[in-house]
Amino acid sequence: MDSIAESQRTLYPYVTGSSVVAIKYKDGILMASDMGGSYGSTLRYKSVERVKPIGKHSLIGASGEISDFQEIQRYLDELILTDNMWDDGNSLGPKEVHNYLTRVMYNRRNKFNPLWNSLVLGGVKNGQKYLGTVNMIGINYEDDHIATGLGNHLARPILRDEWHENLSFEEGVKLLEKCMRVLLYRDRSAVNKIQIAKMTEEGATMFPPFSLKTYWEFSAFKNPTVGAEGSW
Repeated sequence: MDSIAESQRTLYPYVTGSSVVAIKYKDGILMASDMGGSYGSTLRYKSVERVKPIGKHSLIGASGEISDFQEIQRYLDELILTDNMWDDGNSLGPKEVHNYLTRVMYNRRNKFNPLWNSLVLGGVKNGQKYLGTVNMIGINYEDDHIATGLGNHLARPILRDEWHENLSFEEGVKLLEKCMRVLLYRDRSAVNKIQIAKMTEEGATMFPPFSLKTYWEFSAFKNPTVGAEGSW
């Protein structure tokens, strides 16, 4: 008797990416992530691009399972292609793409087969800046600055203190670098290979990867258990 294949689900993410940090600035949106891909607790891949342009007006960044992010990119490629085939002079903006992603993520959650990602979607259309996020169970919101993963705990306090709506490009990049440096120090899944992208009315710009300047001589880094109860 022929065997019947069982229904398959993503029960646990295998190759994952860490935090994505994004902000609005004076002229548009800035988004940053590192390029690490972790196989369990092993930093297996060092050149995974987790920030991508979508259509004419949007950027997407993803934490979580890399293969699920690739599936989401296929969904978005089909969405943009279908939109372009109408040839009506209009194109989907970041708000429409974000709304689409919230429906996709919530639909998959209801099927008990979620896409194991936290997504950030930002962009500019008709002078309006937009930045939103959605997680693997469909929870979504908009904000002036967003961080996923461990960045939601470590980067958001920095952004709340230092972000303002009239940031220049240089100030925005400096703020993102500060956030990514803190994450590099504190997140074991982060690597020192950072990619930053911007979206303005002129379109998307993907900047080459670079490494942050770091300082590892802090006494707490050298002797992390000094003074801890029960330490040697």
